[in-house]
Amino acid sequence: MGKLRVAGSVLVVFVFLIGCEEKIKNKSTVVDSKKPNIIFILTDDQRWDALGHAGNPIIKTPNMDALASSGLYFKNAFVTTPICAASRATILTGLYERTHDFNFGKPKLKDAYMLESYPYLLKKSGYKTGLIGKFGVKVNEGIEDSLFDVSIKTFWPYLREIDGKQVHLADINGNHAIDFIKSSKEQPFCLSLSFWSPHADDGAEEQYFWPGYVDSLYRENEIPVPSTAAPEFFEALPDFMKHSMNRKRWYWRYDTPEKFQKMVKGYYRMISTVDSTIGRIRETLKEEGLADNTVIVFMGDNGYYLGERGFAGKWLMHEQSLRVPLMIYDPRQAESERGKTFEEMVLNLDIASTILDLAGVEIPKTYQGESLVSFYDGNTENWRSSAFFEHQREGESLLPKTESFRDQTYKFIRYEANPEFVELYNLKEDSNEVNNLAYENTYKDLVKLYSKKCDSVVAELMAKRNVN
Repeated sequence: MGKLRVAGSVLVVFVFLIGCEEKIKNKSTVVDSKKPNIIFILTDDQRWDALGHAGNPIIKTPNMDALASSGLYFKNAFVTTPICAASRATILTGLYERTHDFNFGKPKLKDAYMLESYPYLLKKSGYKTGLIGKFGVKVNEGIEDSLFDVSIKTFWPYLREIDGKQVHLADINGNHAIDFIKSSKEQPFCLSLSFWSPHADDGAEEQYFWPGYVDSLYRENEIPVPSTAAPEFFEALPDFMKHSMNRKRWYWRYDTPEKFQKMVKGYYRMISTVDSTIGRIRETLKEEGLADNTVIVFMGDNGYYLGERGFAGKWLMHEQSLRVPLMIYDPRQAESERGKTFEEMVLNLDIASTILDLAGVEIPKTYQGESLVSFYDGNTENWRSSAFFEHQREGESLLPKTESFRDQTYKFIRYEANPEFVELYNLKEDSNEVNNLAYENTYKDLVKLYSKKCDSVVAELMAKRNVN
């Protein structure tokens, strides 16, 4: 089974890699050293522009910004399925949802995929592996033990009482991560650190919870309302989208100006809490003598609507839902090779390949992503120029199954149960996806072409699904 390639080639996360036993191929800017340690940190529901480095003038993320500004920053990073369960399965396995076949309402991830996942292969190659925080996928009995030597899964509520003090879940996960780092210096390790933040507590009226030390942030700020949050954008939607889960959750978070301000500030405070925790982890790495040989990769598990189109949540195929922050900081690179921004389209599909590549572990031929290490020395001439996106959650009528194909100019979106409605946007001229070109005569052939491209990719992904 070869790699999936879409039109030329076929994604928050922090990865710390310390050293390397032998020089990694084609990485002339990487210092040769001992085998690397890996810390993989993933945030939940952090969209691409909820980051100071991305140009957000309000949010405070100094530790994330420092990693982006002194590392490799990927301006156009996306998830192939904008929901946590499927996205996390893709990150673990290097496979599209259509292939690994996992989402909410689906059976557990097949053993065959997990036995080629990055934590399994790293553990097999001699790494001590750990999971802290949100796993987010379901696997068969015994498989998790084959992935992780240490597993500390945490859950809501966000605020806990510990030794008479209120502690936030992000800080609890950070404390576990620091303990893991300090106790794992005798062998190379891979820690997957997955924050629940800034995911809203969907069952709570307040939705967002943060520790007292960030309480003063954003009090004096006025959060700008997105231009596409104007009522006319919602009114122009087809009926099935007006009654989707995206609209239902909009009433939870954004249905009054006062609630919008409160909720977005809460969302930002939770991200700033994670940022503070990242700072503590980096200090620990310095204290333990590990920082100089540590690669950091940061990514969110999916995007997030902040009122655009009258929506909340994710799940659909617009930029707000698909696009996430991603950066790699590797101090083993020469300083002249860091501090770069890349425009190429990169995906959560690429994370497993990247981790294995940096660790010097062979990448399975079944993986459908590519290693981002190609960007270390600019070896990206044949990098993907298009990609396929999907959301196939079962058993939820308020979440329409969707598919999308995009290239460097156009994005096409279709809906499985509502084939009468399609979307086509010129992303170069219409980055907010306001002008739907799908029903203009000039673009009829293009709509047919992209529909066929979706059909072709779906058929290939289904053929790669392991049915044993």
